[in-house]
Amino acid sequence: MSNDMNVTITRLDIPFGNLVWMLVKVSIAAIPAGIILTVVWAIVGALFAGMFGWR
Repeated sequence: MSNDMNVTITRLDIPFGNLVWMLVKVSIAAIPAGIILTVVWAIVGALFAGMFGWR
């Protein structure tokens, strides 16, 4: 027997200051993620350049 229930969120109350602080933390957390992705793509690019002789 299944007890599936549908939930609809109609309103979300987040104070403006808390929302700003959360967005600041997300933007700060994105900096190391961007650095890591850049390093990974550089390694992948170097591997392909070495395999195919690109300059």
